[in-house]
Amino acid sequence: MSTTDMRTAGLRGKTLFITGGSRGIGLAIALRAARDGANVVIAAKTVEPHPKLEGTIHSAASAIEKAGGHALPIACDIRDELAVHAAVREAVARFGGIDILVNNASAISLTGTAETPMKRFDLMFAVNVRGTYLCSQACLPHLEASAAAGRNPHILTLSPPLNLDPRWFRDHVAYTMAKYGMSMCVLGMAEEFRGRGIAVNALWPRTVIATAAVAMIPGAPERVDMMRRPEILADAAHAILTRDARSTSGRFFIDEEALAEAGRTDFERYAVKPGTPLLPDLFLD
Repeated sequence: MSTTDMRTAGLRGKTLFITGGSRGIGLAIALRAARDGANVVIAAKTVEPHPKLEGTIHSAASAIEKAGGHALPIACDIRDELAVHAAVREAVARFGGIDILVNNASAISLTGTAETPMKRFDLMFAVNVRGTYLCSQACLPHLEASAAAGRNPHILTLSPPLNLDPRWFRDHVAYTMAKYGMSMCVLGMAEEFRGRGIAVNALWPRTVIATAAVAMIPGAPERVDMMRRPEILADAAHAILTRDARSTSGRFFIDEEALAEAGRTDFERYAVKPGTPLLPDLFLD
């Protein structure tokens, strides 16, 4: 099947396993897939409403169903190996396999060395690095089966290009190391799985994205008009996931680039407030 045919077919009938998809970027990716008629597994921790963060796995599942998809909400802490493997088994039992893994779950603390408690350091490494590695490992046999069946399997990780400019380490070295750990999974697994027909790519926004999690960062709420909505990443992810897995792997996509390669260059519609200067995201020169 050509890339054009894949894009025309979209993600209908495909099964996506999305970590941390109860809100924000993960939910936006889930809803875009749902519009194609995809099966979407939401593997996240939030079962009961959070006092500061809107959305649960159940509200996400309801939104996915309303958008035209088939949802399976699973309460899962991706730091827990047994829980992840149980979630993968439940997903396969429900939908018959897994075609796409979206490593979206991430912990953040933009703090310096003295201001980052080891508990927070451990959380970022457990969720960002270990969680990405574990979920990729747990889904691998099913992605291999998807490849054997010609279903175009992908792993897509929400992480940045590996930019070693010291300024990206200076103010939040722990977060940078944890986020780059996700990117190193992409770099290594893309080569490891290339011969198996499984695409492994990264996706990162050109600008700061307006999510509830970002709104909790000091100073961010006052600058939300200078951000874009999560839908730009959802559309960019869709463009990547409908490309040929055998010819599109090992890439660190920026949202604008992924969309432009798909022939879409109208980015203004994603702005929270069109016409307002935008805040560039971290790790990009």
